[in-house]
Amino acid sequence: MTASNDSAAQGTPTEIATIAASTKRVAQVSVLLYSDDFTTRDAVRAAVGRRPAKDVEVIRWHECATADAVISSVDSERFDILVLDGEAAKVGGLGLARQLKNEIFECPPIIVLTGRPQDSWLAAWSQADLAVPHPLDPIALTSAIATLARAGVPTA
Repeated sequence: MTASNDSAAQGTPTEIATIAASTKRVAQVSVLLYSDDFTTRDAVRAAVGRRPAKDVEVIRWHECATADAVISSVDSERFDILVLDGEAAKVGGLGLARQLKNEIFECPPIIVLTGRPQDSWLAAWSQADLAVPHPLDPIALTSAIATLARAGVPTA
């Protein structure tokens, strides 16, 4: 009789799983998105959405169309992840990523969008943390956001 009382006090396996799931932390991230092409910015936001993973939530998107706007924004605000379009005109995201990594103290993690999978060596040169090639694959993009969010963003 005492054994059944003990198991009742602990809960059924389903109740325990429900409690564990409800106490799981969610990483809330702010993302700066850079591309001179608004369709690329729209595609990235649509692919990632508000919840790229069960334990990751994008709470704020900040969009920039110029490199100067990115530098100014990163200097004045805190972002958890930067997504930079390597195919942006005038100043590409690869060069901008390298500049930010070398000039910004505690630069946030960076995802670069490369022109093709073969450009991964350029992403390595740029010091980006991760690279996702065009055409954008929503699964690869959400996975990259979730990976970086889990790696260093405080949970709520």
